[in-house]
Amino acid sequence: MTIKGFQGTSLLDYPGKISSLLFFGGCNLTCPFCHNPGLVLDPGQYPDHPREQILAELESRRPFIDAVVISGGEPTLAPDLEELLQEVKNLGLCVKLDTNGLRPEVLENLLRRQLVDFVAVDIKTSLDRYPELHSRPVEAAALAGSIRLLLRPPSTSVAYEFRTTCVPGLVEERDLEAMGRAIRGARRWVLQQYVPGHALNNSWRLLEPHSTEKLHHFAAKAKNFAAEVLLRGV
Repeated sequence: MTIKGFQGTSLLDYPGKISSLLFFGGCNLTCPFCHNPGLVLDPGQYPDHPREQILAELESRRPFIDAVVISGGEPTLAPDLEELLQEVKNLGLCVKLDTNGLRPEVLENLLRRQLVDFVAVDIKTSLDRYPELHSRPVEAAALAGSIRLLLRPPSTSVAYEFRTTCVPGLVEERDLEAMGRAIRGARRWVLQQYVPGHALNNSWRLLEPHSTEKLHHFAAKAKNFAAEVLLRGV
C-alpha cells in the first residue's frame, strides 16, 4: 500500500491544528457508501507519491503546519507505516490516524511506540452488521479490540474520537444504541451527515440523508454513551 494522495493544508481534519493530509490506497472494506471509492477499488489509477518526496514537502511546510493526518483507504494496511510515522514525528509534527479499526495489532504497536497523537476510529454500524460492508467475511471482533485499546489506560492519554457517518438503513436508532454500548465511556463520539454524491455503490447515491431533526435525536441518544457528542455536516 502506497501514498496515493497529498493535501498540503487542512484546517478541518485535525481538531485544533493546521495539518497536511496523506491518503493511502487500498482498503479491507468495500463500504457501499464510501466517499473515496477510487482509493478503495482502483488505487492503481493514482500515481504513487514517493515517501522521500512527501517528507521533503512536509519539511518545507513545517513553518505553516502543526500536524499530519494519515488517512485512506485504510492506512494500517501499509507495511511501512510505522517507519513513515517515525519520520514524521522526527520532523516535530503531530500525527493523527484515521482508521476503520480492523487491525488492532497495528494500532497497538503505534500506541506503544507513541507514534500517534490522535486516533479517529470509524464505527460504521452495529458490529453485528459489519458483514454488510464487504464482499468477504469481516472480523468485527477486531474492531472491538481497537475500541478496547483506546478506552483503557495507558491509551487514554492519546486524543481520540469515534466517528459514525449516519447512513440511512445502516445507522438507525437500534444500530446507534448498539454502537453506543460498544464504545460506552468514550471521550468523544462524532456523528456525521451522509453525503451520497460520491458513494462507492451507485444505488447508494440515491439515498436521502437523515433529516437534521433525526441527527439531533441521534446525538441526544449518543450522549448516554460518550462524554462529548458532536454533529458534523449538519
